[in-house]
Amino acid sequence: MRSLLLRSSRLLANRSIGKGLKFNSRSISLLSSSQVASSPKSSFFSNNVGTNSTTTLQKRTMFIQTVETPNPESLKFLPGKPVLTTDVNGDAAEASGFYVTKPDKQETARSPLAKKLFEVEGVKAVYLGPDFITVTKYAEHHWSHIRTFIFSAIMDHYSSGKPALSSTPEITDTTILEDDDEIVAMIKELLESRIRPAVQEDGGDIRYVGFDEESGMVQVQLAGSCVGCPSSSVTLKNGVENMLMHYIPEVTGVEAIEEESDEEVKVDVTEDQKKAKSYEERLRAAGIPFSD
Repeated sequence: MRSLLLRSSRLLANRSIGKGLKFNSRSISLLSSSQVASSPKSSFFSNNVGTNSTTTLQKRTMFIQTVETPNPESLKFLPGKPVLTTDVNGDAAEASGFYVTKPDKQETARSPLAKKLFEVEGVKAVYLGPDFITVTKYAEHHWSHIRTFIFSAIMDHYSSGKPALSSTPEITDTTILEDDDEIVAMIKELLESRIRPAVQEDGGDIRYVGFDEESGMVQVQLAGSCVGCPSSSVTLKNGVENMLMHYIPEVTGVEAIEEESDEEVKVDVTEDQKKAKSYEERLRAAGIPFSD
């Protein structure tokens, strides 16, 4: 979500600000779980591995990067390969992303990758992007305990040859329909072209839900690392809302519609206030009006 704040600052104030906070990223190269069980770790780096074995290892080895997100319960995984893509018939899956929580069995059944990840104890939600996977865990579990299992699940999925998501043609949230008026069309276009790419950089997503012409309020839904993130409310108010109101005068505000969850997200109020203050200072420095 931090990327969106910085991007909106540049767009609205037409000024250049710093790159902001940087995420710590780590890279890891692992074998699939089946290979780990059948071959010693040192064999991958050994020079005496046979030609056939080496070829097999190269085909089944992935270089996966992990990137921290603003939400401590979410981690972004970059497999170095497309995640959401087209199937063999050329039918495109959801290009903007696919979000599913563990209790949603019906939606989970659509994604072999999500189903595999939910087999890892502690995984709460999965978001699939064009080239990344955001995994959200339950608070009582620690990344140090489950991260390796997530790596294995991702590699096992790619080894299976199955698609990350079953291709079912459908209209996305930002598809401009024939009966959409000019205001709604502009909101969808701005969300798709300016706001969503910035949010996805942090492993999350934002979806259009609706627009109330009488009140001027835009309803959106957050997904991925944005769900439960301590700074999401600040970003929604001063990033998304300010940007929409700047380009579309008819918009008076933005509100997030929350999905029902099987667990309430607990946020450290003190830490949340610190983050909010930090963003407030950055926004004001960029010349964006900030209302307390």
